[in-house]
This record gives sequence, C-alpha cells and structure tokens, in this order.
Amino acid sequence: MAAQFSPKLVICGVGLIGGSFALAAKVAWPGLHIVGMGRTRASLETALKLKVVDEIATDWPAALDGADLVLLGMPVGQMGSTLTALAPHLKPGTLVTDGGSTKSDVVAAARAALGDKIYQFVPGHPIAGAEKSGVAAAHGDLYRDKRVVLTPLPENAKADVDRIRIVWEACGARVSQLTPEDHDRVFAAVSHLPHLLAFALVHDFAQRNNADQLFGFAAGGFRDFTRIASSHPEMWRDICVANRHALLAELDAYMAELMRTRVLLASADASGLEAMFATARARRDAWLDSLIPVGE
Repeated sequence: MAAQFSPKLVICGVGLIGGSFALAAKVAWPGLHIVGMGRTRASLETALKLKVVDEIATDWPAALDGADLVLLGMPVGQMGSTLTALAPHLKPGTLVTDGGSTKSDVVAAARAALGDKIYQFVPGHPIAGAEKSGVAAAHGDLYRDKRVVLTPLPENAKADVDRIRIVWEACGARVSQLTPEDHDRVFAAVSHLPHLLAFALVHDFAQRNNADQLFGFAAGGFRDFTRIASSHPEMWRDICVANRHALLAELDAYMAELMRTRVLLASADASGLEAMFATARARRDAWLDSLIPVGE
C-alpha cells in the first residue's frame, strides 16, 4: 500500500463496514491483496464472489503472515475473543485497528488480549453506515466525506496513528481524534440514543393489536424517523450493552425532555410548543448547513 503498507490487508468481519473498507482500499491501492476472515463461511464466499476479498483464511497464522494491517469489522461483543485468538500470532510491525461503535470496552478487551502488544492496536470508529447490513450492501464510497474517529492509546506511536489516518483518508474519510471515554459519551447522545428510540418505536407499534393498520397508514415521516431500526440487531445489542452507562444517562435526559413536552401538550401551551419546535428546527437547519461542502 504505497510507501506506508505492504500489499496485504486482513479484514475480519467482512460485512458492510469491513467490505466497504476493502472496496475503498482496492481503489486507493490497486495491487492490494485482501484476506477475509469471519464466523460464517457463506458470507465469506459471497465476499469472494463479489471480489470484495481476494482470499479466505481459516486461521490466524496464515492470515497474518506478511500482513501489515488488520481491520476488525465484527460487532463489538466479538472483539475480545477475536483479539485473544489473533494475539499469539501478531508479529511486530503489523497494526490492528477496528470499526467498533464503542471504544472503552474495546480498548479494555484489547489490553486484556494483547498485553505488551497493545501498542500495535489503534482503535477507530468510522461514522458511516446504512440501514442494510452484510457484505452485499458494501460499496467503495461508503466513507467518502464521512467522519472517522480515532481514539489513540498512550502506547501508540504517532507514526502508527498517522498510518491508520492515511488509510482512512485514502478511503475518502475525514479523520478526527477523541479519547475513548469522550467518544463513548458523545456517541451515546448522537448515535446510540437515536437507534434505541427508533427500535423502541417500531417495536411498540409492532406489539399493538392494530399494528397492521398503523403500518398500513405510515408514510414518509415514520419511514424517515425509523430508518435506522432496519440496522443490524446483533450489532446494536452489543453497542447498547457495552455503552449502557452513558446511554442510560442520555435516555434519562431525553425522558425528562419528553415529560417537559408532555406538560406543554397537556396544558395546550401552543406558544410553548411552537417555541420548542422553532428552536429545534433552527438548530437542526444550522447543523445541516454545516454539512454542505463549500462550493455546493
């Protein structure tokens, strides 16, 4: 991979995140050889058929032989066992990074599994995805103009962090840095809570006696609000459990906001509701404007 990497990349967990990383990396470095690993042979065969990976490995010694970079793309609940399995075969010079949506738990798992090799693990989180999961949903532009957050450890060499940054930037991403703790607090609010709410609302409607009627009349607003409830259940189970303390704090704050909203509604406080709606719209519009690239 140019001057920074050898031509072998290992992706463990070749789904939407790992598969899209592979496709983007292939464009950036046409000579790259990508090895896929994972729990399900069928999904790996699909990745091979779609030319997302060039080879399937069944054991870590073979996968890591000559590899310069490993991306862990599985749900965060599987990170610990995966790191434990690869650790004995991890050679100096091979970097490991991840795409997990929580970081404190992944870092703790990495420390336990890697021991004095922890300096070779540079944690990361690509802020990109889609409501559909699996390698068939992967595409090379998934990370273009999306944010990737790295959460470097004190043991990481700056040069190694820079190497991971270069790879993500070559995939089209904009790279930022946070501590693992700050990362988990921020994303409990702006990512994990919205997913939890979307799942809960759809689940609520699905349990009602008139569920078919409700879904039959649901239109654009419901579709837009609940789009992320089509996300991968296992992945989001692991995220919510791993980051439950920060997520509970955000859920409590949101429940308090809902109670304030209920008071306004119950008292038919039209001006209060309008003021709240106006504040929310103005802040959201300003946020959307900030996302528009200069010149568009």
